[in-house]
Amino acid sequence: EWPLRPGGPFTPPDDTKLSTVIVNLNKAPEHRWDEAITPYKADIVSLIETITDNVNKYVLEVADIAFDLLLQTLPDPYKSEIKGVAKILGLPEGQVVLYNIFYELFTVCTSIIEEDSNGQLYHARNLDFGLFLGWDNANDTWLMSERLRKIVVNVDFQRDGKTAYQSASFLGYVGLLTAVKQPLFTLTINERFNKEGGFVGIYRWILGNRNAKWMGFLTRDVMESANSYSEAKHMLSTQELLAPAYYILGGNSTGEGVIITRGLNGVEDYQELNITSGRWFLLQTNYDPWDEAPFFDDRRTPGNMCVKQWGQENVGYKSLFNVLSTKPNLNKLTVYSTVMTVRGDIQSWLQQCKTPCTPW
Repeated sequence: EWPLRPGGPFTPPDDTKLSTVIVNLNKAPEHRWDEAITPYKADIVSLIETITDNVNKYVLEVADIAFDLLLQTLPDPYKSEIKGVAKILGLPEGQVVLYNIFYELFTVCTSIIEEDSNGQLYHARNLDFGLFLGWDNANDTWLMSERLRKIVVNVDFQRDGKTAYQSASFLGYVGLLTAVKQPLFTLTINERFNKEGGFVGIYRWILGNRNAKWMGFLTRDVMESANSYSEAKHMLSTQELLAPAYYILGGNSTGEGVIITRGLNGVEDYQELNITSGRWFLLQTNYDPWDEAPFFDDRRTPGNMCVKQWGQENVGYKSLFNVLSTKPNLNKLTVYSTVMTVRGDIQSWLQQCKTPCTPW
């Protein structure tokens, strides 16, 4: 039912809260993921088989060769980390590259930034993934989404025994889609449905354009290098990309929240918090803010209604979780929900929309 009203429950079951793994950045890149991935090996292999099962056998053989060659052109530490992941999984390196690239192409999301009456910023997102990658009739859900729920975790990236940044992520994927660098900024990526989508970027990369960044790698670069909201905003605005995207960035001071609409070569639009004019929240799905959302995938309108129903006086983990748990922002593709701040924990929960529920 939507919109849920203030006073609604904040009752995610304990068994839906994501576990946390540690990635030690002091280790050699090819061994950073060993301890995190090993317990989940069978589930990750099963997931990658779901991807490859949707690819023609001949095409897959060609892809194994092509993506293996593509791997050699990727920048470190990502190249070495992918090699290490492939070794642990016992899979061809090309298939693990394909697995990482899929997140550049098929991610459907909702991201929200809200500021409460005390100037505290909250950043939330639903990660929806698996569209058109096989339907499980027995369980009435997308097969890919079902298998992803088994390998999603919170990742604590540590250096010298201390947290450098944190994320909610799918094991085996070395980029970042949802992350926080405390006490500085929070960041999520939403795919931007655009004619110059990720396939165009991959083609350009193969043809030799190596100046552009993979969107998930850029997010991790920002977590590694930026030491302020303004530095992160600059990096996300100026770096050439392989695919159009929305970067949703939150800071640690009042008004520090922005949706950066990115084309391949630069910024096309900024949507920013403006408390003095009454703009205390931002909500982004997968369509340009200045265009109407299509009737067959309008998560924006009900999402905005839910946020306004709760109101600025109720901003927090409870209200944001309930907004993210309301259809159609919660749908058959939704794998997890995350709520995070620069002064608190990153909290993430598995999500599963029970029938009746929209497919996306």
